[in-house]
Amino acid sequence: MSPPTRFRGQSLRTQISLVFALLVIGLAVLLSLGFGELLKRRVQSDAGHALRTVADNASRQLANGLLERSRAVQVLADAPGIWQKGLDSPEVHQLLARTQAIDPYSLWIGVADAQGVVRAATKGLLEGQSVRERPWFIAGLQELHVGDVHPAKLLEQLLPPNASGEPYRFVDFAAPIHAGRATVGVLGMHGSWEWTREVLESLAPIGIQGASVDLFVFDRAGKLIFSPQEYRSQLEAGGQHLPVPLTVATRESGALSATVVPWADGKNYLTASVRMEARNAASDLGWHIVAREPVEIAFADADRAVRMALAIGLLAAVLAAAIAWIAARRLSEDLYALADAASLVESGKPGATIPLVTHNRDVHQLSAALSSMTQRLMAAHEAMEDQVRLRTLELEAANRALDLQARTDALTGLLNRRGFDSKMEFALALARRSGRPLSLVSVDVDHFKRVNDSFGHDAGDEVLRRLAQTLQQRLRASDVIARLGGEEFAVVLPDTAVEGARAIAQSIVDGMAAQEDPLVGRITVSAGISSLREGPDNAHEMLRRSDAALYEAKGQGRNRVCVEPEAGQALK
Repeated sequence: MSPPTRFRGQSLRTQISLVFALLVIGLAVLLSLGFGELLKRRVQSDAGHALRTVADNASRQLANGLLERSRAVQVLADAPGIWQKGLDSPEVHQLLARTQAIDPYSLWIGVADAQGVVRAATKGLLEGQSVRERPWFIAGLQELHVGDVHPAKLLEQLLPPNASGEPYRFVDFAAPIHAGRATVGVLGMHGSWEWTREVLESLAPIGIQGASVDLFVFDRAGKLIFSPQEYRSQLEAGGQHLPVPLTVATRESGALSATVVPWADGKNYLTASVRMEARNAASDLGWHIVAREPVEIAFADADRAVRMALAIGLLAAVLAAAIAWIAARRLSEDLYALADAASLVESGKPGATIPLVTHNRDVHQLSAALSSMTQRLMAAHEAMEDQVRLRTLELEAANRALDLQARTDALTGLLNRRGFDSKMEFALALARRSGRPLSLVSVDVDHFKRVNDSFGHDAGDEVLRRLAQTLQQRLRASDVIARLGGEEFAVVLPDTAVEGARAIAQSIVDGMAAQEDPLVGRITVSAGISSLREGPDNAHEMLRRSDAALYEAKGQGRNRVCVEPEAGQALK
């Protein structure tokens, strides 16, 4: 006997029960799969942004650490009076020991003379030995140097075993020591790579989507240079490089900030990558910080929601079958009416509902139950869509707030360098298209380091805020004001030629000089002006020329304005 014949041989109650049970199961599966896909996309977006935030925070911490150590080496190398008694004086030994005590991750700090012979070092390590062939010494003779991570060479046998059990790896910091105009030596510091491990392990959260997040560091060439210990051997054996392809979102873009990619261990991970933005040129090592989370954990909530929806659908199917079994006594036309209505609902026709059939009390009850159930399913579907739309709007608002924060200087409320670059490019494009003049003013606080050293950084911050207020009060709403870093500010003046820019800059210089701070006293500023030239010219060149004019103003005694020269003329 064929299946259709067997089905026709069943009782009316059995047939109705089977039909409605299958109908509800089909609806539950379709809705569950649809909701599951939407939820997975939302989970990937949310988890991706969370991973991006973790990687970005780790990038900032590493960049700040490299900046602080490079500054410390620079400050020690440039400190007046330390080196006057010789590179191997007791005072130098004491200074190196105190510096190492302050930063325990500085495993070796030493001073080599210009010939590369170590004259003084912490704990006497390598004293009298030559380091003239070491890259940090060669680079440190010329300028401030930060070297990429590398294995220990000379110090491997001299230091106690590493606490982690792994071979020592260092990040080198070096700066030249000058006596007058001559370079008499190099101050070098070997920073332990364990510092990076502590920073990243402190930032890797436990709990994003219910599991731990792992952080990795890749160098400029995409080679893995840091991994949690439990994954290192497996990833290195598999030749793990920077995961490709990756959709890496910038702070300005609205692209996905993470994507699912396979790793060398054969598993798929939700992965976000951020390039470390160096705080100074010396520490720009090109590192990439990568955060990853297993896919099965990242999407665990979505999978649970799909399974729950399927379970609810199956339960609803059982309930519908039971109701149909009890209420199967009705006229054939009522059955056809209900079947037709169910087909329309299944097809998703707008406004389709299960009608209330009144020819028979039992059939009427069944039609009412089916109608109510269908309305609840559709209402749940609409509620889920509303929630998805609400979450999308909230996320877009949060992205806009993050974008504004990334473009704004926290101290002064002005644009930062990132925000300035985009505004400057727009102003340049508008000026070229309209043929109107465009000027750029670089403003710098005179003797700002003296203010910080004498009155503290809080007083210095107040001076910067007062300068920001002065700029806002004396400039037009169409002008672009930004703090580029430290005490350096920049002003873009649309529709303003050189003479007009000179007058505006002079009013700023005079306005600051006329103010008297109760603590710091009289603070002056210097300004340099450049203007858009005919032919090829760009923002970088304009800023370079305005900086050159600014330095000329400094050289002429400060508290004044200098304008970039025209071709063949001197600064004025």
